[in-house]
Amino acid sequence: MNHIKGMHHVTAITSSAEKNYEFFTYVLGMRLVKKTVNQDDIQTYHLFFADDKGSAGTDMTFFDFPGIQKGTHGTNEIYKTSFRVPTDAAIAYWVKRFDKYEVKHSGVKELFGKQTLSFVDFDDQQYMLVSDEHNEGITSGTPWQKGPVPLEFAITGLGPIHIRIAQFDYMKEVLEKVLLFREIAKEGSLHLFEVGEGGNGAQVIIEYNTVLPPGRQGFGTVHHAAFRVEDRAVLDEWTQRMESFGFGTSGYVDRFFFESLYARVAPGILFEWATDGPGFLGDEPYETVGEKLSLPPFLEGKREQIEKMVRPINTVRSTIEFEKEYL
Repeated sequence: MNHIKGMHHVTAITSSAEKNYEFFTYVLGMRLVKKTVNQDDIQTYHLFFADDKGSAGTDMTFFDFPGIQKGTHGTNEIYKTSFRVPTDAAIAYWVKRFDKYEVKHSGVKELFGKQTLSFVDFDDQQYMLVSDEHNEGITSGTPWQKGPVPLEFAITGLGPIHIRIAQFDYMKEVLEKVLLFREIAKEGSLHLFEVGEGGNGAQVIIEYNTVLPPGRQGFGTVHHAAFRVEDRAVLDEWTQRMESFGFGTSGYVDRFFFESLYARVAPGILFEWATDGPGFLGDEPYETVGEKLSLPPFLEGKREQIEKMVRPINTVRSTIEFEKEYL
C-alpha cells in the first residue's frame, strides 16, 4: 500500500474573501497562488494561499459561501490548522508581529516538545504556528520570496491539523488501521499521530473531547482537510481501500489543479486525498499567479456568467514592492 505522504491542504470557510486575502497576504505573508471558484458552487470564491511555488503540503484554502452563518467550535470538528515556521526564533518574531497587527494570540506554548503559537483571525478561525527547530521528517515548502515577512521567519507550509473528537477509540482505529498513521505521543487529552516520513508536515493531533457540544460548520470553521498522495494510481488504491473498509467515497474527482477523492471518516470529519500535481503554476505565469480569476477548462465556457456572479477582488501583487518587516 502506498502511504499518505502528509498534509496536502486545509479548506476553511470565511465571511469575507477580501478580508481573508488581506490577512493572509499582509499579515501572514502567504502567497495567493490561485483565485478561482468553488467547482461545486460557482458563485463562491475559492482562494488558495500557499508557499512561493504553490507546493502541495503548503496551502490553506477558503470558500466564501454567500449568506452562510457563523460556525461554532466544538467536538467532532477539524478544529485548528497549523503552519510551519523554521525556528524557535521565528516563533518569537511572530509574537511581535501579531502584537503589531493586533492579532489575538495565546502566547508561546510547548506542545509535544515543540514551540507553538496559537492565534485567531477576524472570523475566530483557529490557527497555530509550529517551530521546525528540532523537526525531522517530510520537508516543508519555500517561503514567499517577495512577501512582507523576512524569509528566515516566514511560513513554509502546513503543520499538524488539530481534530476534536468524542469517540476517540473509533478515531484512533480509523487513523491506525485504515489510514496507516501511528500514535507517537500523548499529552493529557491530546494524542499525536504521524504518517509516512513523519514530522510536522505529516502529523495529526487528536483531542479526546466529550464535554463540548458538536461543532457547527459555518464561517470561521474548517470544511475539510486533505492528505497528499503521489498520483492517480495511488488515489485509486485509496478509493478501493476506503470502500473495502465500508466507507462511502466521492469516487475520483478531477479538480484540474490536482485530482481528488473524498470520504467522511467520522461525524463532522471530512477528509480528502489529493495528488501532488499538476499544481497551480500550469495555467498562470509564476510572476502574476493568483492575480486573475483562474478557471479550470470545464468552467471556462461559463466565464462570463461566473464573472457576473463573483464580485471583483483586486489581488495584484506583482506591482507592489513589499518591504521585509524586521521587528
